[in-house]
Amino acid sequence: MHADDWVARWLPASWGPYARLCRLDRPVGTWLTLLPALAALVQAADGWPTVWRLIIFSLGALLMRGVGCTFNDMFDRNFDYLVERTRFRPLTSGQLTLRAAIWFAVAQLAVSATLLLAINVYSRWLALALIPLVVIYPLCKRFTYWPQAVLGAAFNWGMLMAWSDTRDVVPWTAIAMWLGTVLWQIGYDGIYAYIDLRDDLRLGLKSVAMRFGAQGKRWIGGMYAATLVLWVAGGAGMGMDQPYFLVMAVIAGHFAWQMAVFDVSKPERGLRLFRANMQVGVLLIVAALAGTVLRPWL
Repeated sequence: MHADDWVARWLPASWGPYARLCRLDRPVGTWLTLLPALAALVQAADGWPTVWRLIIFSLGALLMRGVGCTFNDMFDRNFDYLVERTRFRPLTSGQLTLRAAIWFAVAQLAVSATLLLAINVYSRWLALALIPLVVIYPLCKRFTYWPQAVLGAAFNWGMLMAWSDTRDVVPWTAIAMWLGTVLWQIGYDGIYAYIDLRDDLRLGLKSVAMRFGAQGKRWIGGMYAATLVLWVAGGAGMGMDQPYFLVMAVIAGHFAWQMAVFDVSKPERGLRLFRANMQVGVLLIVAALAGTVLRPWL
């Protein structure tokens, strides 16, 4: 049912379903949540952020991604068992009860709440504003073709909080970077959504893949192009130095490679491309460092 991964090898058997419920066994999503926030911390600090903020934002990304996945599985438990990819998830396979999942979600939120003590008042309000987005995301696929937009807004919220906590302000440049990241996530989650397109159609669920249809490459390529425009504009507004824009050119090349590989008629390529976007997240951090830390040597 599950691979012989670290969860199976190292955690007590009773902990395994909870670890899988919050996707500790699938860290790609956590990295894709964390990496843009780390880039924003660098830009907000105009260089190296404090170790304390790195720790707090890393824990926040881990916890909130877990909360989001827990709510997703609670709302989708009656759909997941009908899909091959998801039928062994803890709730739908009977490894956990709904009651246990609810208490686990409450526990994760309680631990997340302790992190509020480590950030400023502005950031606390932003954190509270995030909760509704995390909760409603799984429901969006019932009534809109754009659930990935809600997911992108929620999962990249840490970028805004990086600025509010570091500078006590969220300038337009930070919002531009965040919007670019939302479009980026619509793109790469759109690629991933094609994997489940047939099942979604059968179950009456919606996604951007259904909206894009056969024009997926054009739509997703457009999302990636808009992402670059916003990231370049945001970086320019922040006064990022020239190396920042050189790294943006590398990201543009990565996006071009994704579009060359992506084919709506071959959705099995989607997982590889989805995971490859961790490289884009790393490059975004490199760009932020190149535009700030390298400044004294230019």
